[in-house]
Amino acid sequence: MTNAEDISFGYLLGDVTLLFRKHFDRRAVKFGLTRAQWRATKMLYYREGLRQTELAEQLEMEPIAVGRVIDRLQAAGFVERRPDPKDRRAWRLYVTDQARDVIADMEEIAVGLRKDATRGITVPELQQALGVLNRMKDNLQALDGGVSPEDGEA
Repeated sequence: MTNAEDISFGYLLGDVTLLFRKHFDRRAVKFGLTRAQWRATKMLYYREGLRQTELAEQLEMEPIAVGRVIDRLQAAGFVERRPDPKDRRAWRLYVTDQARDVIADMEEIAVGLRKDATRGITVPELQQALGVLNRMKDNLQALDGGVSPEDGEA
């Protein structure tokens, strides 16, 4: 019998991710937003007032990369930085009216792409696949913290 570690799946995960990004970017080009910019905009739409470091945590991205995304969004008029009233060194992030105007359209693109990507896949199949992927993610994140997912110890 084959062991789970003998089954190669990394390239397939990478391919699915690249294809998803490519097709999303193609559909969203009319709004001038990349997938990363859309994720940041959507997060800020629902959680306005985050600091850049908080946004980076939520998006599971490095703060420097998020900073570049925010710079582009600000230049395009989708996001604005406002001084943090409690910390003069920090900025809070807010979406603009321009961003609010495209949120529904961008969500429609995301839903359409998910529909296309999951064609012929049942809800239970997708839930099972997502469960497995989340467990893999947990296992890999545990490597960073030195904690084994199996025993919860270092």
